[in-house]
Amino acid sequence: MRYSLKVMVKMPSGSKHTAIAIMAAGKGTRLKSKLPKVLHEVGGKPLLAHVIAAAAQVVPAKDIYVIIGHEGEKVSNAVASAGVQFVVQEPQRGTGHALMVAHKSLEGYEQIIVLSGDAPLITTATILKLQGFHREHKAAMTILTAEVENPFGYGRIIRKSVKSPEVKAIVEQKALNKQQTKIKEINSGIYAFDGKVLYANIDGLSADNAHREYYLTDMAALLGKSKKRVVAVKADDPHEILGSNTRAELVELDRFMRMATCQRLMNDGVTIFYPETCVIDNDVQIDSDTVIEPFVQILGKTKIGEDCRIRSYSIIRNSHIGDRVMVRYGSILDEATVADGALIGPYSHLRPGSEIGENAHVGNFVETKKIKLGKGSKANHLTYLGDAEIGSGVNIGAGTITCNYDGVNKHKTIIGDGVFVGSDSTLVAPVKIEKGAYVAAASCITDDVPEDALALGRSRQITKPGWVKEKREKKG
Repeated sequence: MRYSLKVMVKMPSGSKHTAIAIMAAGKGTRLKSKLPKVLHEVGGKPLLAHVIAAAAQVVPAKDIYVIIGHEGEKVSNAVASAGVQFVVQEPQRGTGHALMVAHKSLEGYEQIIVLSGDAPLITTATILKLQGFHREHKAAMTILTAEVENPFGYGRIIRKSVKSPEVKAIVEQKALNKQQTKIKEINSGIYAFDGKVLYANIDGLSADNAHREYYLTDMAALLGKSKKRVVAVKADDPHEILGSNTRAELVELDRFMRMATCQRLMNDGVTIFYPETCVIDNDVQIDSDTVIEPFVQILGKTKIGEDCRIRSYSIIRNSHIGDRVMVRYGSILDEATVADGALIGPYSHLRPGSEIGENAHVGNFVETKKIKLGKGSKANHLTYLGDAEIGSGVNIGAGTITCNYDGVNKHKTIIGDGVFVGSDSTLVAPVKIEKGAYVAAASCITDDVPEDALALGRSRQITKPGWVKEKREKKG
């Protein structure tokens, strides 16, 4: 199987005359889910988000119309940041009905491209190819097709002749004759229309079928009868038209997309050992000469610099990692920032708001949250650092805790440059330890510590010789 995702960012001239309508109103009954179909995720984001991203490189967001219905508010909230328009289809009576409902929004556009919100592999390059072919042939309707090895279940494209771009009919599986079953060219459900011709004829669609719905596939026959030009163009990669009607299809799309992402990254100079074991989201960016070991998850909009090494079983989400960073085994980074040359792990947990400075170390079973750890500072063992600002060259001993929460509010700990904090220290915020100070091991610090001072905050040890022996003899 070939793994490739093409990207083309140049917007065509005249794109202001084109609208893109994305079908996103379906329930997805076969998924057996409460979640709207187009919000199921592949490659780390909703199906619909992938389609919008491809469409947004063809036309401005204001010319993209997402047709919503089932759980429409959830759908619109999920992708509202894209700046697209929404049209509500209520009730949902098929793809043809969706464009009927969208008439007021779409009228006046020279060209209308129809995409499926559950076909996330569609690329900008293919949309542009469909758009260009439609204009070149001055068609009323252009159908994006694909040739597949197993076309069973899909509507087949019947061309006027083998080499002709013109379409005679789209024949559904149950209506195929013996000769037509040999045809491998299928309808993708993705179209380009002449806007005026579409809306001059769309009322001719009939709902005389088992589901009592209006289907856009019927427009091919309807326009053909009116002597309008209906043509077809094949997608270069048949995977692009694949939808996601079942859980198995979702998983297959996710696998394909992630492998394509790995291929893209490896082509750019990233080493990924056993890529089939890694989970890398579509929007992840990784620079050259970085090595990703098996069983790593890199999620969201994570960006990783060059010459890094991400060791097995680490999970990184929405984080920014600089150059020459080592992330050791089993570490979790969530919305964290790590500067050049830092060393993380093994088994570190960097929670949101963690900013790790250049050449700093965060080690075994250390948890951080909303902190700044300065250049060259170290917290190597069994430590919790939350709501803290820590300078450069600081040593945080094993077992240190910043007590940042009083049950109602969070409080800040400030540690100056060159501070040494001994093991098993408890720093009760709000508290400030100034530059060059020392905190003795096992201290509980509740007051500010001046520059270059030594702070001890622990009870005096009491030793009672022979106490255990006497106790043992009394029991005997």
